[in-house]
Amino acid sequence: MLACLDVSYLPDSAIAGAVLFQSWTDAQPFRELTTRIQPAAPYVPGEFYKRELPGLLAVLAQVDESPNTIVIDGYVWLSSEGKPGLGARLYEALGNKTAVIGVAKTAFRQAPAIEVRHGQAQRPLYVSAVGMSNEIAAKCIEMMHGAYRIPTLLKRVDMLCRNA
Repeated sequence: MLACLDVSYLPDSAIAGAVLFQSWTDAQPFRELTTRIQPAAPYVPGEFYKRELPGLLAVLAQVDESPNTIVIDGYVWLSSEGKPGLGARLYEALGNKTAVIGVAKTAFRQAPAIEVRHGQAQRPLYVSAVGMSNEIAAKCIEMMHGAYRIPTLLKRVDMLCRNA
């Protein structure tokens, strides 16, 4: 099982969502989950994970079986020296057992990531991973369904959180 996770913020709370699917090429999930986090942690520059991680863990707690791989919106590593980003923090929180792929929409100069042009997009996504190589992670994201820059199921989890 695979999962795409995301968190969306409201003034006094956050909504975490999960889209569960079986294959990288799936156009539809087999299950969708959301959970509300109240209150949402404040944003602290340089510590984004402290705001996002509680929501990701809360929605994962609703999943009966642990996913083999989780895809998040963000970076796994913030530097080539191994400064952990949200993806690395999630991997650690899950006992270093579930691979995490980070898919970012903007470049972060210090972060080691592979540029992936998904669908017919001219602008790349920036893919990084822990629990698998960046190269394998990039191939997984390239295989994901969708004709546009953001794969279908990543867009779906984003909308799931925003519309919950």
